[in-house]
Amino acid sequence: MCYSIPVVRAFQQAIPNYCTAKTLGPAERLALGVQALAGAQTITRLADDADVSRKFVYQQAGIAQAALEDAFTSTAADDQVLFHLPVTKNWLKQAALSLTLICHSSYRGVHEFCRDLLGVSMSVGTVHNIVHDAIAKARPHNLTQNLANVKIAGLDEIFQKQQPVLVGADIRSTYCFLLSAEEQRDGDTWALRLMECQDRGFAPQATIADFGTGIRAGQKRAMPNVPCRGDIFHALHELTPVVAFLENRAYDTIAAHDKLLHKKTKLQQQGRRDKKAELASLTHQLAAAATEQAKAIPLTDDVALLARWLRTDVFAVSALPYADRCALFDFIVAELETRASQCPHRIKPVCTLLKNHRGQLLAFAKQLDEDLAKLAADFDVPVAVVREILDVQTLANGSALRWPKEGVLRDQLGSRFDSLDQRVRALREQVVRASSIIENINSRLRSYFFLRREIGSGYLELLQFFLNHRRFLRSEQPERVDKSPAELLTGRPHPHWLEMLGYSRTCHN
Repeated sequence: MCYSIPVVRAFQQAIPNYCTAKTLGPAERLALGVQALAGAQTITRLADDADVSRKFVYQQAGIAQAALEDAFTSTAADDQVLFHLPVTKNWLKQAALSLTLICHSSYRGVHEFCRDLLGVSMSVGTVHNIVHDAIAKARPHNLTQNLANVKIAGLDEIFQKQQPVLVGADIRSTYCFLLSAEEQRDGDTWALRLMECQDRGFAPQATIADFGTGIRAGQKRAMPNVPCRGDIFHALHELTPVVAFLENRAYDTIAAHDKLLHKKTKLQQQGRRDKKAELASLTHQLAAAATEQAKAIPLTDDVALLARWLRTDVFAVSALPYADRCALFDFIVAELETRASQCPHRIKPVCTLLKNHRGQLLAFAKQLDEDLAKLAADFDVPVAVVREILDVQTLANGSALRWPKEGVLRDQLGSRFDSLDQRVRALREQVVRASSIIENINSRLRSYFFLRREIGSGYLELLQFFLNHRRFLRSEQPERVDKSPAELLTGRPHPHWLEMLGYSRTCHN
């Protein structure tokens, strides 16, 4: 049986001491206060709809207004105690380690922090002992980590006060599996360190490195069946300054020609007979400058165009087959060689580098061809169709060519298009052409190296542990956010890095 609202209200009012306001929950009171502040309806109308008094509505509006003002205006004094932390010896040790590793503080910086903010005397020697105690606890974590999940490894060398430091990291997870200060960086040293990594399950599908002889010789001895790809960043890094040099030289020839032309024009306007010899000399210089300008500008344009082809066509993740890349690569090198005589000290070394390492630089493209062929077999479609999908994905969303091409592919593949498109996109994102992760790790290491003249192997072990177990605060790749490289490598969570070193964290919740 259903009753009208007036009947229900009459029934409620018949109950002794009945009050509708008392039956409203927090959410309803909040909604009433917000509606009153919004002013969309009158207070009288709100009170009637809710069956409460106008005074009650005003009260809820006042509470909501106070909460709103409190949210935008801090009423707490700066000296108000927010919370308390128990400062123990273990807490001070955690603070010293955190200042050293998170804040990049020097030992003397930790000493000054404790003295000025905590009123505690912590000597530089004590900070040193705390750090070295952490080294002993971090070392087992570095040595026992299984490296079987490393698929593509980046290898590189950096230097601290002319001391080589060998660096190795997993490209996908950024896990640093090798960080070792050495006396030499030759093939024997690299082979020994890679063999030690193999004892922990290190068996990558491929590695990627620059063209240092020590790295490649060491890997060939330790892992003869694992290909070492060439880092395209280093190849482009060698060519980019050449283009910049030629551009600057071309601008200089233009400026020199214009200066001589202006000077000659000025002399001709004066019409002085005693300046005929100077005018003849300027005419000769101007002809020579015009010749230099005529050679410099086309050379700059040609080399810049060849460099752009190398970057955007040969080294790009695109549908261009491996054989076509090789042909274009050889054409670019041949064209550079024909122009090397015009700037031998700049162009010739680049030609030598590209010519000697073509196979290593294009190894990623050869692997991409194999992966595309496998994907085509999985979906039972021609390889050309998979390449067309990859070609469409490389086009900008606003390109007028993209959507007509995608529409044709959708009609051709039907329900298979979306799944195949996702697989091609995932494959495209997994292509590794450069050891950028290693360069990133190197940049982070240098921010620690400048604090100390001598790094020592123990200090590197602690840095390796910290970088591998510190969780990312942010990343362009969402799957990395709030995860550490170790968690990304193994797929398993681990405690906070301070807890892994034996400390019990005391945090305000």
